Amino acid sequence: MRSTLLLSLGSSLLLPATLLSAAQPLPARRPNILLFLVDDMGWQDTSVPFGSDTTALNRRYHTPAMERLARRGVRFTDAYAAPVSSPSRCSLLTGAHAARHRVTNWTLRYDTPSDHADSTLQAPEWNVNGLSPRPDTPHTYYARMLPELLRAAGYHTIHCGKAHFGAIGTPAADPLQLGFEVNIAGHAAGGPASFLGRARYGHDSLGKPVSPMAVPGLERYWDTDTYLSEALTLEAIQTLRAQRSAGDRRPFFLYMSHYAVHVPFDKDQRFYQRYLDEGLDPKEAAYAALVEGMDKSLGDLMDELERAGQLDDTLILFMSDNGGLAASAYWHSGQLHWQNAPLYSGKGSIYEGGIRVPLIVAGPGVVGRDRRDSHPVMIEDLFPTLLEVAGARPERLPQQVDGRSLVPLLQAKRQPHERTLYWTYPHNWGLDGPGINFHAALRQGRWKLLYDYRTGRHQLYDLARDLGEQQDLSATYPQRVRQLARQLGRYLRSVGAQRPSVKATGQPCPWPDEALR
Repeated sequence: MRSTLLLSLGSSLLLPATLLSAAQPLPARRPNILLFLVDDMGWQDTSVPFGSDTTALNRRYHTPAMERLARRGVRFTDAYAAPVSSPSRCSLLTGAHAARHRVTNWTLRYDTPSDHADSTLQAPEWNVNGLSPRPDTPHTYYARMLPELLRAAGYHTIHCGKAHFGAIGTPAADPLQLGFEVNIAGHAAGGPASFLGRARYGHDSLGKPVSPMAVPGLERYWDTDTYLSEALTLEAIQTLRAQRSAGDRRPFFLYMSHYAVHVPFDKDQRFYQRYLDEGLDPKEAAYAALVEGMDKSLGDLMDELERAGQLDDTLILFMSDNGGLAASAYWHSGQLHWQNAPLYSGKGSIYEGGIRVPLIVAGPGVVGRDRRDSHPVMIEDLFPTLLEVAGARPERLPQQVDGRSLVPLLQAKRQPHERTLYWTYPHNWGLDGPGINFHAALRQGRWKLLYDYRTGRHQLYDLARDLGEQQDLSATYPQRVRQLARQLGRYLRSVGAQRPSVKATGQPCPWPDEALR
């Protein structure tokens, strides 16, 4: 029986709130939720066009499952995330903006910043240990997490794949501490040591991890030709079948969080030759095969739900955690910083190539098929969206929820007010390139303002006319620059954002509005 998604649940969650009241009645029928998150996938790394035109990159990739999903629902053409992984994932689980939760760079080792040394600027202190479900974990952001709240609302919560919520040795390194009932292969690391079963996903002949990136818990696939994306999919399907076999009638929340399409671009031999035959060089063929293997996972999960009679009762959300890698000649061929064309730059950058990502939502309650929505949205919006979908009415959260529910947009209703989006990345990521290190930005309507902490320079772009951000209009519209810089500075201060400091003086870099004085 087809369920109805949005059960007149009232206004969006825009306030601090949380634990679900045990006395509160729950909706009788709620959808299953499949949240399919991809790592480092660019806006154009798919045969589904998210821009106004079908691009050369769209024609390069074969992603039939994404096409199938898009035909069933709505693609958000202007969806955004943070420039790197952990900030996005922490916003997803808490609903808080990265500047507020201060997990503004990627996490791994306990109490150890991942910032690269810089010759002139010092990165601020930040929550290097990521999230925590407890208030006493040092250098973390304490919050009530999405899976915990969905579990309290009656969902069976499953984590499969990359976690990257907390540093090694902290509670959030284990998804089971965050409200997931099942954890498949999730730990502190943000990438895989290997995608290859023959390489034991990063374990040696004695079964010991070769690096912190070794993927745990998939021993049954060691020494086989099972690619990591396939192994995770098989495990997820087995978990869904086990729930049905046990007679567990709760709706499920499956957080299918692929390690793909992160480096290393190990060749997925199921698809690699196809791309060589189509004329791609070995580097790009390996990456395209990695993308297609991820897409096959989406298709296999949709097929499994259809066989089980659950597809029409499942809300499916597909998203990437940041833009595609574009600053490394080691992994990609072609012109650097244009791997996400027509967007400029890539992962680590606050140019569009680093923060604009694919987002598709389909399933019960989503109005229209093969529909496009151009409202700017952020990854933290998924937190209040999924709580509303689940019928969860949180009461007292320790965190401030910055995200806005996408429910009105899924119902094809227009947002009443123009929305401004913000980004901050006060770090040296390691790689260099346009907009990559020590930047902040905002988008308001068609206008995008970029601020460089290192130089104090502002750049202004009209995204409606210049999606590739090549024509800086700051000299043409100085008043608009001042207005947006004031707005960006006020916002960053209001959420407790951090900024780098100048090594030579120890003084903090000016805020975006201060740099104009």
